[in-house]
Amino acid sequence: MAIVLVVRHGQASFGADDYDVLSEIGWEQGRCLGAHLAASGVRPVAVVRGGMRRHRETAEALLEGLGSVPVGVDERWDEFDHLGVVAAHPDLPQGGTAALDRREFQRVFVESTRRWALDEDESSTAFPETFGAFAARSREALAAACEQATEAEAGGVVVVVSSGGPIGVVAADLVDPDGADRATLARLWERFNTVCVNSAVTRVLVGSSGRRLLTFNEHAHLDRRLTTYR
Repeated sequence: MAIVLVVRHGQASFGADDYDVLSEIGWEQGRCLGAHLAASGVRPVAVVRGGMRRHRETAEALLEGLGSVPVGVDERWDEFDHLGVVAAHPDLPQGGTAALDRREFQRVFVESTRRWALDEDESSTAFPETFGAFAARSREALAAACEQATEAEAGGVVVVVSSGGPIGVVAADLVDPDGADRATLARLWERFNTVCVNSAVTRVLVGSSGRRLLTFNEHAHLDRRLTTYR
């Protein structure tokens, strides 16, 4: 048996000039996870991260506690362009997303991502990437990580650092591996995506019968102060 641990990045910097930078809490979340995995006896054969700065910084924080592990980059684990998707919302106020407070941004974000995921014929040119293309690359990224884990001697552990969107695709696909219709996939994806905790772990078991979702959104390494969703 091999295992892929898919980790959501630490808290980013909502409202800052550069969202892609980890906050101080985000760095602490990554360090706590690394120390927790090390104390649990986890010895990964590799860490694979997306290409975003928050992925890189989370991996760096994680390795402070986990120790030296080879790191690779797979940009298929990158988050979708959430600002581009939100910008396609038909009722944005003058000033765009910059005019929204946190609560209003969350409402618009949920509405926008739902429209994006349900654009079944993918005919809209307003979105920077279609949901179908995003889901396909997320599946390809998981397949590559699973292959890397199974190729390790006696099966190994690969840690992936990604974002809530790709993790939502992974979880939705594994819950319904026979292939749901678009509306069902979109609903499952939304449910998983919106509750992902920063630095939480989703475990994928890889064996002779294929890939199975073992756990979703583990975050026992975080106390209440460090438990964040954005």
